[in-house]
Amino acid sequence: MLPVMATKRTQGRDDDPLDDFERREVEVEGVSKRVYVSGAGPAVVLMPEMPGISPDVARFARWIRDAGLSVYVPSLFGVDGAYPPADAAGTVMRRACVSAEFRAFAGGGTSPVVGWLRGLARAAHAERGGPGVGAVGLCFTGNFALSMTLEPAVVAPVVNHPSLPLDDPGGLELGEGDAAAVAERVRREGLKVLAYRFEDDRWCTGRRFAAYRALLGDAFDGRVLPAGVANTDPPPFFREVVGCAHSVVTAHLVDAAGHPTVRARDEIIAFLAERLGVSREAATAE
Repeated sequence: MLPVMATKRTQGRDDDPLDDFERREVEVEGVSKRVYVSGAGPAVVLMPEMPGISPDVARFARWIRDAGLSVYVPSLFGVDGAYPPADAAGTVMRRACVSAEFRAFAGGGTSPVVGWLRGLARAAHAERGGPGVGAVGLCFTGNFALSMTLEPAVVAPVVNHPSLPLDDPGGLELGEGDAAAVAERVRREGLKVLAYRFEDDRWCTGRRFAAYRALLGDAFDGRVLPAGVANTDPPPFFREVVGCAHSVVTAHLVDAAGHPTVRARDEIIAFLAERLGVSREAATAE
């Protein structure tokens, strides 16, 4: 069943009707998912963080769009456009953890949904052109951006605070064969992988970043922000369930000029723009 658009408020925060996005049903190998599309220029697949396409995720999508890129946001879990209360968001997380599409725990290998996301990237590249496609993962989907590089169209992976596998702070959500293939492509084609986390993030630890560097070497550009700069009033799920500085460019971003999280946002957009051939002027977030 497709998510129902939310129209309520959660603790004074407005939900987002996503009216400035085109809603599509995209089918890949017989599986259809809703995708929100906006913008012009080379494509970026922006995958939502847990618990879904929140207004903060949509805000980040608009920043990417406004930099002269197209953005494709697939609905993978949760209620599109909503700020769910912590208990409802916790239910979404539990359902995702047992879903056959995701491998939330160590030993599960690469999540099957990544195959669908690679197909979305191929379709977006065919539609929008350019040198390739960007892939941005957040939290639960963080590592999917790296897994997607097994699709040749994906040339700009951004791995934000990857939380999987949940039970192994030094693990990577990749099967052995996929990990070797990703490392080989990164080496052969000179790809760069940009990544962000907060220090003291218990969902995305320093051990996890060390595992990425062990796999990718200098191609992995892992950047760490001080926990103390994170937004201190995030939505309920992040305050009550996540419980630490975690979401660098969404829930824990402080939208103020010169702030470290805004600089991280601008660095990500500049990375995407450079890799996808968009001018520096167009890539300046407003």
